[in-house]
Amino acid sequence: VQVEGEPDAASLDRLRGGVELNDGPTRPATVRRIDPPDLWPRDPPVRYRKSVPDCWIEMTITEGRNRQVRRMTAAVGFPTLRLVRRRIGGWDLGDLAPGAWREVR
Repeated sequence: VQVEGEPDAASLDRLRGGVELNDGPTRPATVRRIDPPDLWPRDPPVRYRKSVPDCWIEMTITEGRNRQVRRMTAAVGFPTLRLVRRRIGGWDLGDLAPGAWREVR
């Protein structure tokens, strides 16, 4: 998840402990800062502002509410700029390249 701003340890801890959303509290999440991943270009590009830094975090959640990751990062003051899902349940992209596909059985 690319977020606007640079979350401090307290903000990451809030995400780890679960945050209060308008439809109730979330379950705790696994969260850590990561280096920017090597990704395909986004179209349209993510908004860029020189005065506002951005940061990448890796999040693992155990529930799937509507726009949950985006709402969680916004609740701690760091809106989501780009969200890349690497895994959903038992389905993992692994080393699958952008635009590539693999048959699921």
